[in-house]
Amino acid sequence: MSELQLKHVRKSYGNFEVIKGVDLDIKTGEFVVFVGPSGCGKSTLLRMIAGLEEITSGDLTIGGERMNDVDPSKRGIAMVFQSYALYPHMTVRENMGFALRFAGVPKAEIAQRVGEAANILELGPLLDRKPKQLSGGQRQRVAIGRAIVRHPKIFLFDEPLSNLDAELRVHMRIEIARLHKKLATTIIYVTHDQVEAMTLADKIVVMRGGVVEQVGSPLDLYDDPANLFVAGFIGSPKMNFLKGIVETNAGGEKHVRLADFGNATLPIAVKDVTPGSTVTIGIRPEHFGDSGSASLDLTIDMLEHLGGETFAYARHGDGELIIIETKNGRGLKSGDSIAARFEPTAALVFDADGRRLR
Repeated sequence: MSELQLKHVRKSYGNFEVIKGVDLDIKTGEFVVFVGPSGCGKSTLLRMIAGLEEITSGDLTIGGERMNDVDPSKRGIAMVFQSYALYPHMTVRENMGFALRFAGVPKAEIAQRVGEAANILELGPLLDRKPKQLSGGQRQRVAIGRAIVRHPKIFLFDEPLSNLDAELRVHMRIEIARLHKKLATTIIYVTHDQVEAMTLADKIVVMRGGVVEQVGSPLDLYDDPANLFVAGFIGSPKMNFLKGIVETNAGGEKHVRLADFGNATLPIAVKDVTPGSTVTIGIRPEHFGDSGSASLDLTIDMLEHLGGETFAYARHGDGELIIIETKNGRGLKSGDSIAARFEPTAALVFDADGRRLR
């Protein structure tokens, strides 16, 4: 049984509709990430689950019980925000136990819960410090601990790592993944960073303009995107997109001609597409190599050396940049001409409206 369900959920502010009919099932113990560009509605959807925003229409159920009109404190949910929101005059211990103390939980139980959370988050030596004596990562762990002590059924995270530097973000991602395994609790996590989504999620919900574009595991979305938006959003570096025209050769077989790449032709099977139609070919950087039946003649603009691998940024003439992952990039230099080879079977095809052609 699903722990949380959204059925035809909509949210409007006056005549402006922000969430446009979301249907979603989240199972017990899943780590689900809402991801998408700024303004796509992911944080609004999270706040509706938390009870901080009213649902205009549709139903939210948790454990089979309708929650639309249930007070946030009675939903069995704890939320961790981007802002730590710690009380500066209180110790870590007092910050973590404040909500329990406010709810009238006995002191002995508060001490037990705070101690358990501190052990999970390795905060024991910091319990008597004030927030100003903590690093950003430590403050975020205290904020998470404040949620853990409530023993919620569901954790909600709203871009909790946005205020941290790059190195600390990586560390905290590992900490949150470890926490999920240890607690085995349902987590719903909002981020605009697809790397966070790919590394943390059991299931990713990709949103755009208040609509769910696709739901699936990280690798399912990476390997089998439903449309051009998902294909371009999931993956780092992003997928390369090549504009092409469907044509038919003398033998009646269809192929795709790339006018922007010296009229190179790709023997890609394009079913149910009328010759003359415009399509977009998607190729991931790692699909280029030293072999393959298709080839693009490119000139390297710049190289990004990362040690074990190199990304070449190249183009044909004045066309769009193509990102190529190469294992032997140390021998390349800016201005080199290369033949970027790949197997057409690795390419994805999208129609003029961005829908995947299979």
